[in-house]
Amino acid sequence: MTIPGPARRGWNGGALPTRPGMPGTKQRPQETPLSRIVLFTGGARSGKSARAEQYARHLERPVVYLATAEARDDEMRARIAHHRARRPATWRTLEAPQQVADVLAALDPGAVVILDCLSLLVSNLLLAHEDDPQPVVESEVMAILTQARARELTLIVVTNEVGSGIVPEYPLGRAYRDVLGRANQQVAAAAAEVYLVVCGVPIELKALEAAWARSTP
Repeated sequence: MTIPGPARRGWNGGALPTRPGMPGTKQRPQETPLSRIVLFTGGARSGKSARAEQYARHLERPVVYLATAEARDDEMRARIAHHRARRPATWRTLEAPQQVADVLAALDPGAVVILDCLSLLVSNLLLAHEDDPQPVVESEVMAILTQARARELTLIVVTNEVGSGIVPEYPLGRAYRDVLGRANQQVAAAAAEVYLVVCGVPIELKALEAAWARSTP
């Protein structure tokens, strides 16, 4: 009779499954690919940024924090200060309201990068290209994913889930909802892991994905 050892713990403290018949303490984690994309999504104040940062800390490697926010008013300045205070002092912070792919192209290969957040990047691009934002956003997201693979990055992307509420009253708001929704799908399709964060609790969506959907192009 095999007596299983203690359950392995995941990056968020949850138990990870062990192979049947093998003690949990003897099992090594599966090797990860050279490039890895991880997506954290959720509503406002869901805890998605904090969970993304926790995920990055778990990797125990140097982290580059790529911020897309611009401090245009006191409220945003306060939010940025709060995020900075929460991050480890050893993390490197870069600001890129647009042209994120160009910043990724200049990073050392193999870096761990938190992109916080995709939703503000899309907002910045939308405001700069209001006439036809979709091609611009789609091109930038594709360039980001391409650079992540080319530079063998672990890219942790934070975004907002904005399509579950009421339909925005004004055209620009509806355009933002639609463009961001498509950008989220674009990143999720390329991601190895997708977490929906609700009330601070991360739920791994790809682990719950229907089998028939995994082979759908």
